[in-house]
Amino acid sequence: MSSRNDPVIDGFRASGRKQYGPWGPRLLLLTVRGRKSGERRTYPLAFHKDADRYVVAASKGGAPADPEWYRNLVAHPDVTVEADGEEFRARATPLAKGSERDRLWGQHTAAMPGFRDYETKTTRVIPMVALERV
Repeated sequence: MSSRNDPVIDGFRASGRKQYGPWGPRLLLLTVRGRKSGERRTYPLAFHKDADRYVVAASKGGAPADPEWYRNLVAHPDVTVEADGEEFRARATPLAKGSERDRLWGQHTAAMPGFRDYETKTTRVIPMVALERV
């Protein structure tokens, strides 16, 4: 997985952690610890802001299962975020259901309508994750 993401990660960091490719300024890097291995892995993800929180969707392109990074942060919610020109520690709050999840999903799809397609490809509810600086 990481080899596919390496050019995106490298390009984003080369931009001063501000933007890269088709994601423009809506890209962040999320580093999580593996729930089994304990190894740190970095994933490029599209985000939107909700007040001071960064919000990402565990969409996996509409796949039937949640992405690995999501399962890892459920087990280890202390993460690192790179966005808006900086790197900081954050606490991840997974939101798999409920009104807060639905509100954030609505914001996410309003900002990036392509995510609506993912919802039609799967029977699972796509979890949202709020990332708050610590």
